[in-house]
Amino acid sequence: LDLGFSSVHVDDPDRGFSFQNDGPLDMRYDQSQPLTAGEVVDTWSEEELARIFRQYGEEVNARAIARSIVRSRVEDPLTRTLALAALIASTTRRHGKVHPATKVFQALRIAVNDEFGELERALPECVNLLKPGGRLAIISFHSLEDRIIKQFFKSTPALKVVTKRPITATREERLENPRARSAKLRVAEKI
Repeated sequence: LDLGFSSVHVDDPDRGFSFQNDGPLDMRYDQSQPLTAGEVVDTWSEEELARIFRQYGEEVNARAIARSIVRSRVEDPLTRTLALAALIASTTRRHGKVHPATKVFQALRIAVNDEFGELERALPECVNLLKPGGRLAIISFHSLEDRIIKQFFKSTPALKVVTKRPITATREERLENPRARSAKLRVAEKI
């Protein structure tokens, strides 16, 4: 099970996942779902925004960014990816190798698609599909996803953990595919 989202989504500006190309603030994997990133930034409270930025994005400037969004939307709703990215960049002082909007966009994507809830619902179903001796291998890309998987593996009596520690990409793999830098593989076997 690969929990990474498709590069096709990121590379299509109309899907609203990227802060490098202008597009609508959408971020839905399933476009039939009602909640968009635009609706989140335009209607959620400062407290709710700060919570998801901190919890899902591990953003240290969560409160300041949420405050800037709420102040900005009073005059003009945020509907475009580049407008939100520019607002975040102007709010934070950090401008290193990672774009200042990275963690906020990640948090919005996770919230819009209920990624952690979907994972928690999918894991028991995956185990049900396995025969005894069958293995469940999961690649995650976020520390909270990895924590959910680790806890599920440990707390499920029908599973035996195969990988005590997650397997991560080698230096060579990361150089060849930079998106693999945060990938963690965990494996469990049905007993």
